[in-house]
Amino acid sequence: MSSEPKRLKFDELSVEIYPTREAAGEAAARVAAEALIALQESQADLAVIFATGASQIETLAALTSTEGVPWPRITGFHMDEYIGLPVTHPASFRRYMREKLADRVPLRQFHEINGNALDPHRTAAAYADQLRTAAPQLCLLGIGENGHLAFNDPPVADFSDPVDAKVVELDQQCKEQQVAEGWFEGLADVPESAITLTIPALMRVPRLIASVPGIRKAAIVRRALTEPVSTACPATILRTHPGATLFLDQESASELSQK
Repeated sequence: MSSEPKRLKFDELSVEIYPTREAAGEAAARVAAEALIALQESQADLAVIFATGASQIETLAALTSTEGVPWPRITGFHMDEYIGLPVTHPASFRRYMREKLADRVPLRQFHEINGNALDPHRTAAAYADQLRTAAPQLCLLGIGENGHLAFNDPPVADFSDPVDAKVVELDQQCKEQQVAEGWFEGLADVPESAITLTIPALMRVPRLIASVPGIRKAAIVRRALTEPVSTACPATILRTHPGATLFLDQESASELSQK
C-alpha cells in the first residue's frame, strides 16, 4: 500500500488521508515540527495548545521524538480538564500531558488547567488570561464522536463565545466516548463537568493540526466535512479556517465518498 496520502479540500480545510493511524500521526507531527522550526526564526517565544485523548497518541509520540523542535522556547497549554478528577486518575488530562509531553521534552513551561481548584470559573478566567497573553501560534487538536472541539459539545458550543475558557457540562455522547476509549469503567465514573477552551480561542490560532484516526470517528468525519457549518456539529467550523489541516487514516475516512 502506498504511503502517499490522498489530499482533499473541503472549503478552506485541507484533508490528508494516510493508510494507517501511525502514518497519519507521523505526518501530523512532521507538519507541526516544521511549523515550529520555521516560527522560531521570527519569534523568540512560542506557544502551542495541545490536545489529549486516544487520537493524539501517535502524533505526540512522533512529535516528541522529532529532532530540531525548539522545545526550550515553547510554552504549552492544553484544551480542557475534568472538574473534580484527581490528577492521579488515568483519565486526568494533566496526567496525560505530563506523561506524553511535559516529561518527555524540555518545554519552557506548561500551563495546566487545575480541575481541582475550589472555584472552577475563576480558574477558567485565569487560564484564558494566560492564553491570550501567550497568543499561541499552533494548536494540535482532535474531533470528538459528537463533533466537539475540546469539550465544546453541541449543547454548549458557541462560535461567538465571549470568553476563551469556561466551565461546561458534558453531554451523554461525550461521556460514552470516554468510556468506550477505556478512560473510565462506566458512565457513572465520568465527571459531569469540565473546564474547556472555547471555539473562538481555538479558531484564533493561525495553524491548526487535527489528528482524527480510527473507525469510531468515521461518521463524525463525514458529518464535519459535509454538513452545514453549525454547532450541531461543532467541528464543521474547521472548514472556515485557512490554516487548518485534518489528518485521517483509512478507517476514519471510510465514510467519505470518492472525490
